[in-house]
Amino acid sequence: QVQLVESGGGSVQSGGSLRLSCAASGYIGSSYCMGWFRQAPGKAREGVATIDSDGRPSYADSVKSGFTISQDNAKNTLVLQMNRLKPDDTAMYYCAAVSQCLYGSSWFLSLTWSNYWGQGTQVTVSS
Repeated sequence: QVQLVESGGGSVQSGGSLRLSCAASGYIGSSYCMGWFRQAPGKAREGVATIDSDGRPSYADSVKSGFTISQDNAKNTLVLQMNRLKPDDTAMYYCAAVSQCLYGSSWFLSLTWSNYWGQGTQVTVSS
């Protein structure tokens, strides 16, 4: 059974940085994608950054200049480094994974569903 556990959220001032981690256990799949999604109060969930099993990333336009997604396959860990944070980045951030990433990380970024979800970690950015 796949489990995803996020950590690293918190509160930071505008312009600051946070590093989110997602520890994965269980077998996700051989052609998987993993990624980070977020949901702010009153807004729909949206894709932030995703990566496929070959390490190819995709980013939402709003975070391209400040966020970096990476994976440590040896440690089964997904990381999101968030720099130059803005108040609009305030949201609950979720780690997610899909077993068969049919069309790559950009496809996964656009999805509203996934095979597996973490419980979420809160990120709050104050002005």
